[in-house]
Amino acid sequence: MIVEGRNVITRAARWSAVHPWWAIALWVAFVVGALALGDLTGTRQATNSDLSIGQSGRAAAIARSGGLQERAVENLLISPWGGGRLDPARAQSAVEDATRNLRALGGVAVIGEPQPAPDGSALRVPVTLDGDPETAAGRVQPLLDSVANSQQGHSDLRMELVGAGSIRAGLNDMLSKDLRKATVLSLPVTLLVMLFVFGAIVAASVPVVLGLSSVLAGLGLWGVASQVIPDPGPVTQFMVLMGMAIGVDYSLFYLKRQREERALGANNIDAIEIAAATSGRSVLVSGVVVLISMGALYLAGHVAFESMATGAVIVVSIAIISSLTVLPAMLSRFGRYLDSPRVPLVWRLTQMGGVKPRLWSTMLKPSLRHPVIALVASVGALLVLALPALGLKLKATGIDDLPRSIPAMQSYERLTHSFPSQSDTHTVAVKVPPGRSAQLDTAVQDLVRRAMEDDLFVHDPEPVVQTSADGTVATVAIGTRFDSGSSEARASLARLREDLAPQTLGTVEGAQFAVGGSDVAYDVDYRANVMDKMPWVLGVALALTFLVMAIAFRSVILALITVVLNLLSTAASFGLLALIFQHTWAEGLLHFESTGRVVAWLPLMLFVILLGLSMDYHVFVVSRIREAARGGLSLREAVEQGITRTAGVVTSAAVVMVCVFALLASLNYIEMKQMGVGMACAVLLDATAIRIVALPAMITLLGWKTWWPSRLAHQSARRAPRMPAIVAAAAASAAARTTLP
Repeated sequence: MIVEGRNVITRAARWSAVHPWWAIALWVAFVVGALALGDLTGTRQATNSDLSIGQSGRAAAIARSGGLQERAVENLLISPWGGGRLDPARAQSAVEDATRNLRALGGVAVIGEPQPAPDGSALRVPVTLDGDPETAAGRVQPLLDSVANSQQGHSDLRMELVGAGSIRAGLNDMLSKDLRKATVLSLPVTLLVMLFVFGAIVAASVPVVLGLSSVLAGLGLWGVASQVIPDPGPVTQFMVLMGMAIGVDYSLFYLKRQREERALGANNIDAIEIAAATSGRSVLVSGVVVLISMGALYLAGHVAFESMATGAVIVVSIAIISSLTVLPAMLSRFGRYLDSPRVPLVWRLTQMGGVKPRLWSTMLKPSLRHPVIALVASVGALLVLALPALGLKLKATGIDDLPRSIPAMQSYERLTHSFPSQSDTHTVAVKVPPGRSAQLDTAVQDLVRRAMEDDLFVHDPEPVVQTSADGTVATVAIGTRFDSGSSEARASLARLREDLAPQTLGTVEGAQFAVGGSDVAYDVDYRANVMDKMPWVLGVALALTFLVMAIAFRSVILALITVVLNLLSTAASFGLLALIFQHTWAEGLLHFESTGRVVAWLPLMLFVILLGLSMDYHVFVVSRIREAARGGLSLREAVEQGITRTAGVVTSAAVVMVCVFALLASLNYIEMKQMGVGMACAVLLDATAIRIVALPAMITLLGWKTWWPSRLAHQSARRAPRMPAIVAAAAASAAARTTLP
């Protein structure tokens, strides 16, 4: 049997099905080549300079221009076990041993004088690292090992090293372990879901193997891409989880349709080609929407968004290609062996085709019989869930938000308790034209004097001014008395930026100045950038999604429905995020400590990811509704058949996504936890309230106008007598065999 009107999708599928070994060999060569290329280039990690933004970034750039960038400093902290006052003699002995061992290491530039805590509870020794401060986290481990060795000779004292580098190293280690665990767990969880879908081990393994190979190829190519857009953190782990979810879903849709056509009597090759013409087309459309939505993140203007977008674009593109090329070859090669070995009880359940459609038909009845009530109820419920999003508060993750399970954070708390001035500092950087060094010195001293008269800042010790060799650049670090997450800390930053710096440094002609250097400054600048770019990113993503859907289905109304439903489910997930993470009621349930805010980058990232992921089953369901309508059913029957016939596979796809994202929600890091909860909730809402209630109610209310302006919108005026549902289903399948949908 030959499919008329073949396009590149069906031609590629037929070639792969007829030449399976060639297709599989080319795919294996591609995956191996991508991995080899990635191993050759390695992955370039983002530095603090790459991640800088706004006035914070300008302050750092001014300091670097004068060679005054902050050196990496770790603090050797010595305190008694159990608290209390520190014995000076024992502490001095411990300091001498530890500093002697540290000096013997390479990479230590200066070891400062011991500084006792005001309350006598601890002793602090600043250790300045040599080399690039941007890479301190990667060079701090030998120092940590040295202090641990020194500790063995002074068991009566607690000796620890704490600083930005050690905290960063501890965070990276925790993230690496947690994400590795989530990644490893995602494989058996996905395989288990697939076993319940197909009831046979080979069929269940095909989507998992194909998804995993797509991820491996994507990781290899990400190593190459990171040479241009550096990796700021867990991009590779994000690619693994998203690649597995997307890759498995695409293969699942394709494989289920191929098996369905085989059951209707098509031979293996024809069944593969029909699956390509139907599910393959859905894969391409939904994949394009994912690429477009993730690509909109490039407008966000920050390397963190750009790197995540690049990683997603790479792995999703590979998943699309694998589903349309090597998957048909695997289905052709395995043939009847796909259904072996069978899992006895599960296999029988998967063959009970009449049970699930009856269940879903029952669930659909309210939407089909009373669409107005169903639509009002579903939209109303989603809007109620979205209400807390009106009070959504954003915050960039700072040092105070890191999990206390990290040993370095426990040390940090002891450091800030004994030495309050170590809590946070704002760095003022200024550059003047040559010949104005004297004016610069006067202005900076005036700035320091005014700051020391203000209760928002730490007065003791007085800030030290650093000046470049040519006298044109100066920096001064002014400590704030408050935690970085407090409103007082933000007020101290505003005082410097809006009042003190302009009133003093602004009097020097030609001066360039900026205030950064603190978690507070980065948080303010990051949130400002997100809020500034969010309308552009969201607008472009929605506009392009609308355009793709309108072109793919030749329907402006359907494209509008898609955009509206996505906005509803996303808004509801934002509301749930605010409800869960800005309050304390869910802390025990999800094992986190509320910061009262949601991570600043999450709404933007969550929106574009969900916009793409929801297209997986939305396009699949709408395609089947359209196919049934073109096959001769009334619109209401087409909606019922389109949803019930896809219910099992769509539910399975949603379960895979929810399980994968729930693994993120189990992690300790608040950013990953919020992302996992947000995505799992949104997918769950999309697969239930949207797909079972809102979508069928909307289409039923609009009737054939749903497909306007395509020819299908005018079909009701010239319809033949209504066919029985079973005859129409066969007609729809036959139509798929002879023309593309």
